[in-house]
This record gives sequence, C-alpha cells and structure tokens, in this order.
Amino acid sequence: MSDTTTATGNGNADAKSHFSKAVEEAKAGVQAMADGCHDKFSQTKGEWSSEAKVRSEDAKAKASAFADDAKVKAADLANQGKAKASQAIVGLSKIIDDNAGLIDEKAGAKYGDYARTASKSLAETATKLDEKSLDELGEEAKEFVRKSPVAAVGMAVAAGYLFARLFKSGK
Repeated sequence: MSDTTTATGNGNADAKSHFSKAVEEAKAGVQAMADGCHDKFSQTKGEWSSEAKVRSEDAKAKASAFADDAKVKAADLANQGKAKASQAIVGLSKIIDDNAGLIDEKAGAKYGDYARTASKSLAETATKLDEKSLDELGEEAKEFVRKSPVAAVGMAVAAGYLFARLFKSGK
C-alpha cells in the first residue's frame, strides 16, 4: 500500500506541477495577448488621434472662412444701412425745407426760420454721416454714451417707443 500512496503522492505532485505549468503558460499567453492588444490599440489610438487632428484643423479652417465671410457681409450690410439712413435724413431735410414757406404762412416767419435751420442741420448731419466710416461712427457713439449716459438711455427709450408704435400700427 505504501507504493500506492507514493504513486498517488507523486501523481498529485505531478498533477500540481502540470497544473502550475499550465497556469503559468496561461498567464504568459494572456500577458502576450494583452501586450498585442495594447500595441494594436496604441496604433489604432494614434490613427484616431491623427484623424481627429486633421478633421479638427479642417473644421477650424472652415469656421474661420465662414467667420471672415460673415464679417464682410455684415460690414457690407452696415454700409448699406448707413447709406439708406443718410438718404432718409436728406429726404427729411428736403421735406422740411420744402414746407418752410408753408410754416411761414401758418405759424409765422420765426417758426419757418426754425424749420430752415433744422433742415440745414439735417443736411449737414447726412453729409457727415456719408463721410465717416463705421468704425468712426462706433467710436463717436461710445463717446456719446460715456459723456451722456442719461441722454443715451432716453434716446434708446424713445426709439424703442417709436419702433413699437410703428410695428403695432403695421399689424
């Protein structure tokens, strides 16, 4: 019986040895597989990173081009608006000047002179508006608001009221 125990003992030892060897081989295989996956992932990650970088640069270039186009169009529209405002002021000046004689007859020469002075002032304002760039007009507006914030708020309220009345009557 001692032979059987020894054989069984050796069998257990052999089995443990084979099992330990198999476990070590399995660990080595898993490690090799993990290393291979990591290398493949790193390579793929690098490809994705470079692809993302290229697309990001393309998107930035397109956004920059779009912004530049928008700035040009906005400046063009602002210049058109400035020209229309100047034309409207000139038109108002002519209407007042044309009616100055009627004002003389109905209200008196003193009020007719006020109308002529206002007409002349409007014409001069239209000329100045035509001569100035948008940047200069913007700086003057900022300076006016700094010097007279109450007047600027009052003008904004009055303009808002007028626009509200215009849009309300248009409905």
